[in-house]
Amino acid sequence: MKSRYDVLTFDCYGTLIDWERGIGDAFEAAAHVNGVTLDRAAVLRAYHEIEPLVQAERYRTYREVLTLTAQRVAERVGWSLARSRAAFLAESVPTWPPFADTNAALQQLAADHRLAILSNIDDDLLAGTRKHLGVPFEFVVTAQQVGSYKPAPAHFSVARQRIGAARWLHVAQSLFHDIQPARAHGIPAVWINRKREPLTGAARPDREFATLGEAAAWLTNV
Repeated sequence: MKSRYDVLTFDCYGTLIDWERGIGDAFEAAAHVNGVTLDRAAVLRAYHEIEPLVQAERYRTYREVLTLTAQRVAERVGWSLARSRAAFLAESVPTWPPFADTNAALQQLAADHRLAILSNIDDDLLAGTRKHLGVPFEFVVTAQQVGSYKPAPAHFSVARQRIGAARWLHVAQSLFHDIQPARAHGIPAVWINRKREPLTGAARPDREFATLGEAAAWLTNV
């Protein structure tokens, strides 16, 4: 039975990797060293607000983005974080876990699709993350490689060059970083809406699923 698509590209952090859990755990552990207890929800709210602003200022490595974001989040939530310790967040990236359904879904999809990753990350940090993912990826496009962050178009332009005329589907959690720019480039997109958030803005995914496992079931049961 022929698959709907030949190539599946994935955002990594938030789609395959539970980055909110990783970020929350990293902040709690680092703050505990100072005897500080943080409001995890407040940390994540601040992170989601501050990180895109840091990315938008100018191109920095993602390691630098994470370090600066950690400093600003700590200040926002009232934690006096020494600058010398702010690298804790970047250093934690290779420990961030995959979602519970990620590897089973990827293994299911790898049987009939070429797989790739388009990620706002540095190459070395992604290399650490890939140790948690149980399938090979044909290629990866990182922010380090293209010198910009999604939703800027470079990730998608470079991926198109590598994919050629094959049927391509992008799978991601972020409407802003992934779904909207994919659709703007005419690339079909599936939204993995794990938190059951409302559809907002101009982004209009072709399909929406609550988990990667549900998306895999749809893609493999043609």
